[in-house]
Formats: sequence, structure tokens, C-alpha cells
Amino acid sequence: MKHIIIGTAGHIDHGKTTLIKALTGKDTDRLKEEKNRGISIELGFTYFDLPNGKRAGIVDVPGHERFIKNMLAGAGGIDLVLFVVAADEGVMPQTKEHLSILSLLHIKKGIIAVTKKDMVEEEWLEIVIEQITEDVKGTFLEAAKIIPVSSTTKDGLDSLIDEIDRLTEEVLGKETKKPFRLPIDRVFSISGFGTIVTGTLISGIIKEGQKIMIYPEKIESKVRTVQVHDFKADFAEAGQRVAINIAGIKVSDIKRGDVIAQPNSMDCSLMFDAKLKLLDSSQRSINNRDRLRIYHGSSEIFGRVVLLDREELKPGEDTFVQMRLEEEIACQKDDYFIIRFFSPMVTIGGGTILDPNPPKRKRYKEDVIEELTIKEQGSIEDIVEQNVLKLSASYPDIKTISKTSGNITISQCEEILGSLEENKKVIAFDSKESTFYLHTDYLNSLKDAIMPILALYHKRFPLRFGMPKEELKSKVFDNVRQRATDLILEYLNSKKFIKLLGKNISLSDFEVKFTEEQTEVKNKIMKEYETQLFNPPKFNDLKSKIKSKDVDQVLNALMDSSDLIKVDQEIIFSKVAYDESIRILKSYLNKNKSIGLGEFRDLLGTSRKYAMALLDFFDQQKITRRIEDARVLYK
Repeated sequence: MKHIIIGTAGHIDHGKTTLIKALTGKDTDRLKEEKNRGISIELGFTYFDLPNGKRAGIVDVPGHERFIKNMLAGAGGIDLVLFVVAADEGVMPQTKEHLSILSLLHIKKGIIAVTKKDMVEEEWLEIVIEQITEDVKGTFLEAAKIIPVSSTTKDGLDSLIDEIDRLTEEVLGKETKKPFRLPIDRVFSISGFGTIVTGTLISGIIKEGQKIMIYPEKIESKVRTVQVHDFKADFAEAGQRVAINIAGIKVSDIKRGDVIAQPNSMDCSLMFDAKLKLLDSSQRSINNRDRLRIYHGSSEIFGRVVLLDREELKPGEDTFVQMRLEEEIACQKDDYFIIRFFSPMVTIGGGTILDPNPPKRKRYKEDVIEELTIKEQGSIEDIVEQNVLKLSASYPDIKTISKTSGNITISQCEEILGSLEENKKVIAFDSKESTFYLHTDYLNSLKDAIMPILALYHKRFPLRFGMPKEELKSKVFDNVRQRATDLILEYLNSKKFIKLLGKNISLSDFEVKFTEEQTEVKNKIMKEYETQLFNPPKFNDLKSKIKSKDVDQVLNALMDSSDLIKVDQEIIFSKVAYDESIRILKSYLNKNKSIGLGEFRDLLGTSRKYAMALLDFFDQQKITRRIEDARVLYK
């Protein structure tokens, strides 16, 4: 079901709150100071039952320029604005500022209510309407109906209600399938219930008993009860005004501007990338690193603007920026924000968040501008692809990709990733922990990093079959996750970029090539080991017998190729001897339950030292298992 939030806007004392009371019978001014001074200071909330059967939430905002931050805290979730101009005063400064704010927040629908029509002559009313018509040209209110009303005599209210009723049918519903998100605009306590927060649910569905997280502090809690328009409900949907009683949290732990969302569905940051527009009406330009007030959701944060492609942003211009904040923010891609100068406090512009968790950007970089252009103009497929590329070094899973791609749903993300896989732009890897996704450009960059390292290694050690895998990992991979890096290397092996040889890695076309002298050394070494199967020669004896500078290199090459098997730091057997010792052992154990060291020594006709080295190595290879002083077959 579609839910609607109606918001008021306009200059102080133009009759916004009085008009809402005339429409609904409810007074949205709740504070004693508001009653005494006759002005709205804080946000006011109520609801309105429309002729079409819908119940619309109403957010009544203060009009005084001193309380503009309160107005901004309530404006973000508005679907339809009731733009109020008093007939006796016409368009005033806050009228224009509120119109600018609503335009920057991309509000699409509105009605202009000219209040206090009973206090002016018809001729004056026509002049005011002409002024309004001129001032809203080029804005979203250009085609809006202008309806003169009197909250005192009720004149014009029926026409206003009919127009509200009609426009609510045109308003697009909010996204209920996305994770829920609720910017908090009010926090208070009720005796016997505890902490209550209110806000406009801008996405998803929130239910009684649901686990929640309060950002940016990342405080975990639980929904005790839900109220929608002052009535208890089992759940609330996007587009509704919501009050939530939360468990185990003090009022002092939360503030306006915090966000309630699903646990771990958002990341907080001290920066965000954005497209920023400076209003045509701004009296000042923005210079790089100017300190600004930034309004997002219901929060007000101070920060500095980094202009990524210029030194100055002039009125009417827009550009890509990085906002560097003085405290953390919980935001998402495509959120809107407003900026005001630090002093004097006047609204000067606003923009759209393109990356809520960016790296620190360098200025005047073409690749940065290109990336942000894609995030601004590209399709959701382009954005997901770019996000996978950006995140590849951290092996992102689908939840991370979904969360950082504009908070699309998991099912949407799965579909897009499937398409990117088909087009060979993204590769999925299934590890024990989860499936992670890497962009093929990232994989190619790994390949380009690995191949020269292996080429240099082959040049230095031409008789080794490859670099030890762990040594290569330490040189190439920053965040070593054993299974993940193994899967990547297996992929590069399958594409014949590299060749995996047990615990070693080589270039795919690399082969050990012996010189004539080295071939002669190789044959001599193998003859020594194969003629003394179970009593192999010692290293020093071998070097003394075969006098060549290449003995060590050839010996290592033979171990790399598994022609020789090193069973401990000092003892090597030929592959023939090793395989025969296993055959003899298994033949014995198939007839007997276990074998002792002495029995195995006698079967091989070798020394206790060599027999012990072989049995210990068999234990490591899970061929045998030791039970007290005997060995049995490993099962």
C-alpha cells in the first residue's frame, strides 16, 4: 500500500500550523514556548484522513530562519509539500529559502496555499498570486495549483483538500523491499515505556520485535512496539510516520540525526563523494576547503568541501566534490543533502551523494572524475560493476556489494552480478566462508603483477620449477586470505597465465632446461640415489664425489620435480625408493595390524635413522598414524 507524507513550508507567521489545524482539527505546536510565542519552533506531526481513504502523515515545519535546521530535519521524507504564502505579506525571505531547499531535495509534487485571504482585498490577492507565479517559475512548483484559503472562515479548504487528494494519487510509493531506514527526528522518554524515537520511514518495513542498529554509533537494540499515526501497529512501511519504543537504550544515547536501520546494513564514514550544485541565488562562491554546515536526513554536521576539478564553485554551477566531515555520517548512495555557509547561516546549495564510503580523493584526477560520472549517470549495472572493481582487493561478498551500490536488494544484486558474469566482467569464487566476486580488470592487474615477478625468479633460479606459493602471495596479495588467494591462483592457472606445481608457481610456458654439464650432473646424482635405494648418500659425500658448481642447483631442481623426495632437513630419497618403501609398508600392514620401527628398518634393510625419517614423513603425509611406538595405516 502507498503511504504519503505531506509537509508544510513557508515563511514564519504565514499560517502553516493554523492551516493544518483547520484541515485536521489537530494542533501540531506541542511546546509551551510555541504556545506562548505563537510560532513553531520544533517539528510538528499529525495525520490527515483523505477523501480517497488514505491516511497521510503531516510534518509541520517551523518557518523562522533561526529554526531552519529543524525545518531541514523534517523535510527529507516529504512526498507532497503544502507551500504556504500569506496573502497579507506575499513571498518573503524564508519562502524563497524553503523553496530552494525543497527543490534541492528533489521534492516533485506540491500545492501553493495562499492563506489569510479573508484579511486582504481581492485586488491585493491577485497581485500576491502574480508575485508567487513569477517566483516559482523554473521550479517544481511552476505548474502547481495556487489555492487561496482562509483557516478562519474555512473558505477554499474544500478545494485544497480535493487537490491534495488528487496529487496523492500521483505520488510514487516508496521502496518497501529495501532494508529499512529511519532517520530520527525526535527522541523522548515515556514513563513505564522507556525511550521513544520518531521519524519518517524512508525505505523498507520495520516490525515489532525486530533487531535494529542505531547509526553512526552502531548501537544494537530491539523494537519493543511500533506506532503509526498514534496507533499501535505490528509493523510500519516506507512512507509512514513512525514512533518506535526501543529496548535497553537511554534517551542520552541517541540524538536527532541518528539513523535506525537493519544491523550491519550500513557503513559509517567521515567522507562522502557527491555532485554539488550552488544555487543561482547564492550571494557567494564556494572555494576549495571552505567549512560548511551539511544537512543530511535529520542530521546537521560540519565539514569541509573539497572541489575535485576546480578552485572555486560559482553561483549556478555544479561539480564533483568530496565532503570531509568532522563527525561520522550514516548515508547511502543517491541520498540528498543541503549545504549552508558556516556563517552567515544561509542555504547556498545541495547535492546528491554518489559514494557514501569513498577513499580519500586526490584533486584533478581524470580517473576520479570518470568514476564519479559513472556513479552519477550510469545504470545500476554500471554502478555495481564499478563497485566490484573498487572492492575487489577486499574480496567482497554479495551483501557488501549490495550495501555499497545504492542499497539495492540482494535479489537485484544477484541478477546484475549474474549478467556481469555472463559478459565476462566479473568472476564469482566460492570459498568456504562465502562466495566473493572479483572484477576481471582486477584479476588482470594481479596477473600483470605476478608475471614479471615469476620471470625474474626464473632468471635467478633457472633450475627451480617455480617460486614457492607462499613467497609469491606475500609479494602480491595485501590481505592474505588463504582460501581466497588459492582460488585466485587456480583461476589464473586455468587461464594458462601461470602454472601451479604443488607448492610452487611458474610462468605457464616455463620449463627447466639443463645444460649438457648439468644433465651429466643430474644423471650422476640420480645414479647415486637409485643404486642406494634405502641408504641414500649424504649431501657432503655427494658433493665430494660429484665435483661441480651446479650440484646444489641440480639437486634442488630434482626435488622440485619430485624425482627426489626430501623427508627431513638432512635426508633425501629417490622417488623410486620412496614409492617402493610405501609399497612394502602397505603390503606388511595389510597382513598385520601395526608395524614397529625395528620391523620397518629390517624390511627395508636400512638404518634406524633412515627408517625413522621415512615413518615420520609418512605420518605428516597421513599415510600412517602413530599409536605409542607402532604405526598403523591412516584412515
